[in-house]
Amino acid sequence: MSNVEEKLWEYIDGTCNEQDKATIAGLIESDEQWRNAFNSMLEMESELSAVTLEEPTMAFSYNVMEAIRNEQAAKPLKTKINKYIITSIAGVLLLTLGILSFLLFEGAMRSIGNHSLDIHIQQINSSALINSTAWKAFIYFDIMLLLFFADRLIRRRSNDDVVKSV
Repeated sequence: MSNVEEKLWEYIDGTCNEQDKATIAGLIESDEQWRNAFNSMLEMESELSAVTLEEPTMAFSYNVMEAIRNEQAAKPLKTKINKYIITSIAGVLLLTLGILSFLLFEGAMRSIGNHSLDIHIQQINSSALINSTAWKAFIYFDIMLLLFFADRLIRRRSNDDVVKSV
């Protein structure tokens, strides 16, 4: 774009200062080249202002808004509390309290006197527990637990995949 065109567009748009307006108006009246350029630019601007911007149809806008509305809204983030962690923390706490209370009780009993508590625990016959049938039952029980937890894990993952795809 030449300097003449820039000055004329500023004049047409009204963005030039008063001194430039007076100068350009004088050039348009006196110079044929400036007058022709000014008239062609005025025609172009009138044609451009007559053009209406195209807008999408109301049906298209409605369909887009329905598609946005039907998308599943983002769920708020929730921290999932694992019950096994809470249970294990509670178990450790109870075990610690049990050991502490046992030690305090034993210390209190010693301070009362030199009397010791006679607690007799019978020895357990370990050969009955370590036979072939007991081991087989133990292994069978462990395998059943493993299968149960594997099934639960697979179902949870498949449910999560179904929810994500919807």
